[in-house]
Amino acid sequence: MISSQVIQTSIDELRTITKVDLCVFDLEGQETASTFDAAEVSKEMVMSFAASPADSQVIGIYHLLKILDEGEILYILVAKGISDDAYMIGKIAVSQIQNLVIAYKERFDRNNFFQNLILDNLLLVDIYNRAKKLHIEPIIPRAVFIVETQTEKDTSVMEFLKSIFSGQKGDYITAVDERNTILIKALAEGEGYEECNHTAQIIVDMMNMEAMLNVRVAFGTIVSELKDVSKSYKEAKMALDVGKIFYAERNVSAYNTLGIGRLIYQLPVNLCQIFIHEIFGEEGPEDFDEETLTTINKFFENNLNVSETSRQLFVHRNTLVYRIEKLQKSTGLDIRVFDDALTFKIALMVVNYMKYLNSQDY
Repeated sequence: MISSQVIQTSIDELRTITKVDLCVFDLEGQETASTFDAAEVSKEMVMSFAASPADSQVIGIYHLLKILDEGEILYILVAKGISDDAYMIGKIAVSQIQNLVIAYKERFDRNNFFQNLILDNLLLVDIYNRAKKLHIEPIIPRAVFIVETQTEKDTSVMEFLKSIFSGQKGDYITAVDERNTILIKALAEGEGYEECNHTAQIIVDMMNMEAMLNVRVAFGTIVSELKDVSKSYKEAKMALDVGKIFYAERNVSAYNTLGIGRLIYQLPVNLCQIFIHEIFGEEGPEDFDEETLTTINKFFENNLNVSETSRQLFVHRNTLVYRIEKLQKSTGLDIRVFDDALTFKIALMVVNYMKYLNSQDY
């Protein structure tokens, strides 16, 4: 329901323009908003008019009118004054408040619709029937973005997104929990994943600069029909999780660029445990010292280039080779060889995945 503050603002603006005082009562005769001291308008007067079949009534210097929503009485509006102008301004106020009620109700209904849509709570026939009533275009390219904050109940993300993405262009912002804000972004003709990535980066940068917030953004694949929005949402949710596990240094994760991380994320836990045991035996990467882990990660970052890795680590080439051979003796894998390096890289990613699962249990 529309708030009393919105009604107050509306009649205050009319009062400023027309110099006609207005007051709005609920059906119990309680004052909701007013531009004058309406003590002379009794509760009985308002309730009696509300119960009558008349659309308007004049009692002394007061014009009483009904504010309706789909034929149901919501409020009683009183315009103060004996002239025809007071009645006319009263009618204008009624029309304005009725339109506000419709707009706020549609906004609420859209929010409810999109929340149920992304959570797969709607039948296919309901999706298109409700979309038609809410004037939502069913067939345009869309992608779902999830913006995750580090703290719960942070409303600044929602307000920020509403300030830069326009509902008139088909964008919609909602939320399904206290940490994640959802942007359903309508794409123009010719826009693709490059534009989606650019949008995600803008959100990260602007939130950092404007709101001093560090956020992570993930988005799913582009879908062409409204019914597939839930699919893009699920992909964005997976991209958010996979990004946190395997690509922690990134603030933006796209479902279509997750690579092998997406495959590992979908592996059964027991299979991961067997794989780790086969590669590392009783000792895992968590038993490696900091120097060894730094060497491995830097070696992978430089595409198995020994010379470049030794330069960036500020060690002699022979020292780096010694470290790699020491690792080979303990694991049986020579990470200078592509196949062994690939196996080792996957094993490290599986270990990170297992750590993530264990952290979720607590």
